[in-house]
Amino acid sequence: MHLICAMLPKITNLKNRCRLFRGFGVELCYHRKRWRSTHVPLHFCVQKYLGEGARALNAVEPIKDPERIKDMEDYLKEQSERNALLFLYGIYSGFRVSDILDKRVRDVKGKVDFDVMEKKTGKARKIPIHPKLKKAIDAYIADKKDYEFLFKSRKGRNAPISRQQAYRILSDAGERFGLRLIGTHTMRKTFGYHLYVQTKDIYLVQSVLGHSSPEVTKVYIGITRERMYDAIRCLKY
Repeated sequence: MHLICAMLPKITNLKNRCRLFRGFGVELCYHRKRWRSTHVPLHFCVQKYLGEGARALNAVEPIKDPERIKDMEDYLKEQSERNALLFLYGIYSGFRVSDILDKRVRDVKGKVDFDVMEKKTGKARKIPIHPKLKKAIDAYIADKKDYEFLFKSRKGRNAPISRQQAYRILSDAGERFGLRLIGTHTMRKTFGYHLYVQTKDIYLVQSVLGHSSPEVTKVYIGITRERMYDAIRCLKY
């Protein structure tokens, strides 16, 4: 963070400043005339160096209520099968959005496992495709060509939607149900949170998400803060 803050004053071009944030792994999106970031420590840095009207969101959160997950799925399905599948793909795989949007029909057709080389870490990751997700994928690709992108943009002949478009799809759906801290990373966090809730095995979740320690995983999926809130609410004298 200190390195970013030291470098930014020397960069006058707004677009290049945004590239610098992204280069350090900070997710940014220009949405509704505001720059948004999911990286809490850079809250003020984003506000200061991305200009008037910039707003950094708190870290996006998992969707903890199963009913809200179902609401999101149904709402997105009303919009399009593509948008609903994007959501299901994320919450049942735990992949980062950068490892989702580049997938073509051939990458999932007839497959029972996801076999991915993560863009961010360069690590190979293989997990089973959840039965519900596989059913949704098979129905969705039934009339599509092998070379087509799964999450194809309506602009152009065959190109995937952008990360910004994916963010807008999920964020707008979240706002529909009063979920304000929603972004593309919400899908991965939702996957991790519910995997932990159902297994109580933090080491398993750590391994699946590729984190360096159980403590990182607990903070990432919101378990640490959740326990703190519960402890404070139950405090008695």
